[in-house]
Amino acid sequence: QVQLVESGGGLAQPGGSLRLSCAASGFTFSTYPMSWYRQAPGKVRELVASISRFSSIRNYADSVKGRFTISRDNAQNTVYLQMNSLKPDDTAVYYCNARLGNFDYWGQGTQVTVSS
Repeated sequence: QVQLVESGGGLAQPGGSLRLSCAASGFTFSTYPMSWYRQAPGKVRELVASISRFSSIRNYADSVKGRFTISRDNAQNTVYLQMNSLKPDDTAVYYCNARLGNFDYWGQGTQVTVSS
């Protein structure tokens, strides 16, 4: 079955960095685009970044452009989110997403907290 397992969240200071990883299994990873979403308390889940199958197309939310970088390693079935210059507004649970046909698969989420 499809599994997405996120890791790498934690506490960071404003201006700091974190790198999230999402290990995928149960499907042919290289044939699907992948995305990262986040959900802050009391807010709707929002798209943070997405990456095409072979990394040729990457899209970012305006709020993270220039600070976050999405990447993937198809040999390792893993997608990453490098987060730099973190701000308190980046505090949220971050979710890995794979859309297979008409169905969305989600990981369990990893908490990112940005605070001094």
